[in-house]
Amino acid sequence: MKGINELKELAERVYHRMIDKTVNDWGMNMESWDWVPGVGVISILAYGRLVGNQEAIEYLQQWTERNKHLSEQGNVINSMAPYAIFPELYRLSGDRWYLDAATKIGDWMLKEAPRTREGAFEHTVTENVNFSEQVWADTLFMAVLFLARLAKLTGESKYAKEAEFQLLIHLRLLQDPQTGVLFHGWNCEEGNHMSSARWTRANAWVILASPWIAEEISSLTPVAEEIVDRYRQLASGLRHYQREDGMWSTVMDQPGFYAETSGSAGIAAGWLAGIRMGWLDSSYKEAVNQTLQGVIERIEPDGTVQGVSGGTPVMPNILAYEEIPCYPTLYGQGLTLILLSLAHKINLSEGK
Repeated sequence: MKGINELKELAERVYHRMIDKTVNDWGMNMESWDWVPGVGVISILAYGRLVGNQEAIEYLQQWTERNKHLSEQGNVINSMAPYAIFPELYRLSGDRWYLDAATKIGDWMLKEAPRTREGAFEHTVTENVNFSEQVWADTLFMAVLFLARLAKLTGESKYAKEAEFQLLIHLRLLQDPQTGVLFHGWNCEEGNHMSSARWTRANAWVILASPWIAEEISSLTPVAEEIVDRYRQLASGLRHYQREDGMWSTVMDQPGFYAETSGSAGIAAGWLAGIRMGWLDSSYKEAVNQTLQGVIERIEPDGTVQGVSGGTPVMPNILAYEEIPCYPTLYGQGLTLILLSLAHKINLSEGK
């Protein structure tokens, strides 16, 4: 187990790998407005808060100033992610622009965002492709987390109630009752889980987003006990599929598939978030430690996180997930950064 100072130093290297180079490639480009840099800025905010790095918070203010004009390209669910930092930036700066922009987007989500027949947000993306009537696990992290944070900032229960509903309907539609883990997506029109892939990163988005969302909205609306029960079933199911090296295969019930770093880091981070929320007991700390060691082995000296699968829509079949190439990405850096930051904050040596 790494010491607290070692974890902090590792987190700083991962963070600087995200911000020190301006690159044009899709996976590591911070200077755009979509889910990839969105996960990047969400993770940098978590890092700044948990480790106490004021420089990281200042970076987010500068990043927003440089890139806010890009938000005008059009609203889709998958590009809501960058807005999740706006509530905190408004609290810190008092700049009314952050509040007005966030409220405008929150109202779009409530009134105009496309929905499936069950009322779940349809997973719309910036790319020229349509996923009609599809629900993806990614949406909870990419869009609903923002809505929950907006609810807490404004005290408006309408945002909190929508966030709670979206969390519950996503869990109901995506959770496998046999194993407790989640399928990648749900097709409302066809009434099936498409390829029925138990994709690791999909599970990571949800195991991490769920307690974060609940924490933001709990003072404004009751969080259904069903959400907590389903979260615990998910957490337990994930432990069942954890490999001996602490990681998960990119499709977790396919042990011959490659180990995937971003999903593994996100799952362990989600367990830690669940422990902090009081939803999970400390018995998960040992499993987190296993993952932490596996993830750290995939961090290069310059902070680059390796073993991260590229952007992955719901694939046509299970084998297609194994064909997704691995390369460094902001979301791989980000989920690793969140894990390192939470591990730094929480004493993993207690309560084993």
